[in-house]
Amino acid sequence: MDTGFSISENAATRIAHLLADEPVGTHLRVAVEGGGCSGFQYKFDFESAAPAAEDRLFGTDAAPVVVDEVSLQFIDGAMLDYVETLGAAAFEIKNPNAKSGCGCGNSFSVAL
Repeated sequence: MDTGFSISENAATRIAHLLADEPVGTHLRVAVEGGGCSGFQYKFDFESAAPAAEDRLFGTDAAPVVVDEVSLQFIDGAMLDYVETLGAAAFEIKNPNAKSGCGCGNSFSVAL
């Protein structure tokens, strides 16, 4: 049973801001791919094509986020956040399924 994928208020605000300059119907796609220094890595892309049948939609009308079913297995129960610090600003996934990760936070491993 999946618990889904949540979007923080900060992330939704930032996504809506970024989408303001994109064509109507554009959404943020969050995916998990093999690679990175820990085995898997997060990928973020803006897409204007309609989501596929196997995609799940999260977020809000102003900040739509699409995740495919395969990627959702790795980020089920996770939250997409947007974090601003003195030295950087970035999207960050707080993933309870990640058993280890690299220093940059974009690569992770899961227990099999």
